[in-house]
Amino acid sequence: MNTLAKYPILATIDTPSDVRKLSKDQLKPLAAELRDYLTHTVSISGGHFSAGLGTVELTVALHYVFDTPSDQLVWDVGHQAYPHKILTGRKDRMTTIRTLNGICAFPNRAESEYDAFGVGHSSTSISAALGMAIASALKGEDKEMVAIIGDGSITGGMAYEAMNHAGALDANLLVILNDNDMSISPPVGAMSNYLTKILSSKLYSSLREESKKALSKMPSVWELARRTEEHVKGMVVPGTLFEELGFNYIGPIDGHDIDMLVSTLENLKAITGPRFLHIVTKKGKGYAPAEKDPLAYHGVPAFDPTLENLPKSAPSPHPTYTEVFGSWLCDMAAQDTRLLGITPAMREGSGLVKFSQQYPDRYFDVAIAEQHAVTLAAGQACQGAKPVVAIYSTFLQRAYDQLIHDVAIQNLDVLFALDRAGLVGPDGPTHAGSFDYSFLSCIPNMLLMAPADENECRQMLYTGYQHEGPAAVRYPRGKGPGTAVESTMTVLEIGKAEIRHQGSGIALLAWGSMVTPALVVGKQLGATVVNMRFIKPIDEALLLDLAKSHDVLVTLEENVIAGGAGSAVNNYLQAQRVLMPVLNIGLPDSFIEQGTREELLAICGLDVQSISDKITEFCA
Repeated sequence: MNTLAKYPILATIDTPSDVRKLSKDQLKPLAAELRDYLTHTVSISGGHFSAGLGTVELTVALHYVFDTPSDQLVWDVGHQAYPHKILTGRKDRMTTIRTLNGICAFPNRAESEYDAFGVGHSSTSISAALGMAIASALKGEDKEMVAIIGDGSITGGMAYEAMNHAGALDANLLVILNDNDMSISPPVGAMSNYLTKILSSKLYSSLREESKKALSKMPSVWELARRTEEHVKGMVVPGTLFEELGFNYIGPIDGHDIDMLVSTLENLKAITGPRFLHIVTKKGKGYAPAEKDPLAYHGVPAFDPTLENLPKSAPSPHPTYTEVFGSWLCDMAAQDTRLLGITPAMREGSGLVKFSQQYPDRYFDVAIAEQHAVTLAAGQACQGAKPVVAIYSTFLQRAYDQLIHDVAIQNLDVLFALDRAGLVGPDGPTHAGSFDYSFLSCIPNMLLMAPADENECRQMLYTGYQHEGPAAVRYPRGKGPGTAVESTMTVLEIGKAEIRHQGSGIALLAWGSMVTPALVVGKQLGATVVNMRFIKPIDEALLLDLAKSHDVLVTLEENVIAGGAGSAVNNYLQAQRVLMPVLNIGLPDSFIEQGTREELLAICGLDVQSISDKITEFCA
């Protein structure tokens, strides 16, 4: 049966030009079909869900009013862009989203001309859209650039840097704030909608600009008029901040009222300069379980949409690495009142829920502000606190200057717990932690560790915490090999590796997640297997011993080869003038697209069979 037969209007939509052929009366039923189709496809494929449910009407209105792809839509992060993908020629492939060779999890320029900018990390949309507006204007083009940003992403400082610049340039840019969680929703209603129609109209904008020109010649009168306008608008709309940044602020309006959205967008399209439209939406709109618990339905596996709740997975006897970190943090906090926990808006993902409940005064969620998170930790450390920054490997990249300048140069006591290190699977290259060995190991004063199993993760966290100076423990997404976690905590000897299997001829030097496959391969080939533990400092004494007693060294890491742990081995042996064959196995010099973690490891040659084949071929 053709699923799209259930959706008579959506079935006719292959591109946004088809949306623009519809009458305004057809937009509301199209939105209803789009929401139902989104629920159907995500229930099959899994993926980001509640955010997209909240932007259905906005997506329809944007493609109806604007001439996409000539006019450009830039979605921040991209969690909310599934309806956009459906309307832009990809509806038949939605069940392949986040799978190998399927549709990307986020907007991707290589995937569609309607994806104006590739995203995945937050707070970038306004900067990108502003850049597009500037370049387009210089070419003499008449295009609209629209940035759609959520209330979470707008907490990132980069968004304000971009707005400050846009206001100063008087750029032709529309920013839409999709507000689905702020406390400023009460103004939404009939009076607010009426005022928005007035404030967004061409007549009001013309009067406003002409008044500026006339009154600017009389400074005292202009100042009075400006303050009066701000006061009047401030009574009904919370837009003073955006007005001060140089934007014409409109809203808030109901983001699910498609007629209101279309008329407001048409008004805003008719005027120029920096414009800011504030809409209020509901995450999970139209699907009751997601409305009730939008966080649970933010990212979902395949599910039965007829059920009121997502099925709970069976309890596992083995914790994930994230759960190991969360338990360790609470245990350590009970022992040391100096411990403070910091997260940039990733409480659930980084395992800080229990800590935030048990130690609310020592828990700091800084919103989507990774740079601030790192320098905040540096400031806390200056006053004798022991901050622990829980952050995804890929997100720490956003605070690299702060890591070097504010933490490492001053040799401050900050522990970084780096989750989602290595390949992460369905979220693709924007979320993969492929580079942290390389960008952390080159920093002076940095201690860098990678656990081979769950218990070692706990002991490394304790080791990094007790270490004087910056330290990082990087661990992968999901579960490890299932090693029991000891309640006791022991400081590991810094820079000391351990031999896990004694063999001859070949020595496999493995870090973190690669220790488990290395043990399988090592036993097959009769090779020595070493759990290297430390990326910095490496165990130099053991390296020399292995070089003397073996014919070939093989390094294994779930990090790019360039500048990684294998490079550290190469550099040390070269410095010691040790000449011997060394095979470096790691992630390739390319960005790895989405798929399951197992599929991606095989593609990168980091599964057991590929590792064995590479070593056999190298030795031959």
